[in-house]
Amino acid sequence: MSFPASAPALPDVHRALAVFAHPDDVDFACAGTIAGWVDEGVEVAYLIATRGDSGGFDDTPREEMPRLREREQRAAAAVVGVHRVDFLDGHADGTLTPSLALRRQVAAAIRRFRPDRVLTSSPLRRWEHLAGPSHPDHLAVGEATTCAVYPDARNCFAFPELLAEGLEPWVVREIWYAGGPAPDHAVDVTAYVDRKVAAMRAHRSQTAHFDVETWIRDRLTTVAENAGLPAGRLAEAFTVLRTE
Repeated sequence: MSFPASAPALPDVHRALAVFAHPDDVDFACAGTIAGWVDEGVEVAYLIATRGDSGGFDDTPREEMPRLREREQRAAAAVVGVHRVDFLDGHADGTLTPSLALRRQVAAAIRRFRPDRVLTSSPLRRWEHLAGPSHPDHLAVGEATTCAVYPDARNCFAFPELLAEGLEPWVVREIWYAGGPAPDHAVDVTAYVDRKVAAMRAHRSQTAHFDVETWIRDRLTTVAENAGLPAGRLAEAFTVLRTE
């Protein structure tokens, strides 16, 4: 199973909501692209499903990890110009499923922020990349977010209690999937790579053990080459689907 070919990206996006499972997911996948959107005047917000309590590579006490990773994510977001970062409650790192509870929370966030575009993890497993893109939490958030976009956020009869909270239905016009099979919409992020590096370095608990800049440049060079961009360019790649 794979995605269809990407649709052309919408030219008139004013708000974009990025929904991911853990602190740092958005920066590993998309920080360069988001920095570009912000510079173009798009208002971007983050919704993170967990506080990454199972992460880390050192002896940081487990009870400190959620607060540490929340601080790291807020610092990383600020680097690329994102100042609205919301975290969901009730979900432990490593245990996410595309449950009705998660769908309701994402639908509520969509109705609250009213984005034109939603950016999230692919719900499709990549068998050649069991580590990273195919983390069960990533797949679960991608599936729950897709269901929240359609039908939950736009259907006034889905989660009717949201109406009582003053959250009117909202139609997201476009979804961008990160980490899925055969992404075919490449974004040249050469001008934003320094901000991506800085954003990923802000996640010190997750990245202090490796050379962040070399890792980024190697991977984004490969993405750009695969997309046919000129030599020396760096890119992030996605699948873009219209929802209307």
